[in-house]
Amino acid sequence: MNRVHCLLVVAALTGPVQAQVTGRQAAPRPGAESVATVSHARSQYVLHCAGCHGMDGAGSSIGNVPDMRRLGQFLQLPGGREFIIQVPGVMGSGLNDEEVAKVTNWVLAYLAPGSTPPNHKPYDAAEVQRARQTPLLDVAAKRAKLVRLAQDNGIALD
Repeated sequence: MNRVHCLLVVAALTGPVQAQVTGRQAAPRPGAESVATVSHARSQYVLHCAGCHGMDGAGSSIGNVPDMRRLGQFLQLPGGREFIIQVPGVMGSGLNDEEVAKVTNWVLAYLAPGSTPPNHKPYDAAEVQRARQTPLLDVAAKRAKLVRLAQDNGIALD
């Protein structure tokens, strides 16, 4: 996907068009960030994440790419909050700590709003920086543990 195509896709994901793509229109949260910040986070998602996870965050069973539309369910699990930002796709995305925080917050607010607990505290750069200091050594094992914990607690991750 070339840069012009990415920019056109980003421009298309505003307002009513986003509702057509994702099936829902995300309402801004109280204390929502500026339009420019949201637009930048959306652009970063398109450039660094949508190639695998899709424009709507649905992921793919081919290549085992997780569905991001339920990402907020991880926030209900011990260790799930850290897991979200420690996965190699996030840590190796090329985004800096602030960008990782903003893109993750954008995904939770706009692609996974129904899965995010009401008491969710947005990520910040300092939290991402701390997560980088303790990378996941076995992502599959950690995810399997979280999936089992979720199943035991009636939380659907997949």
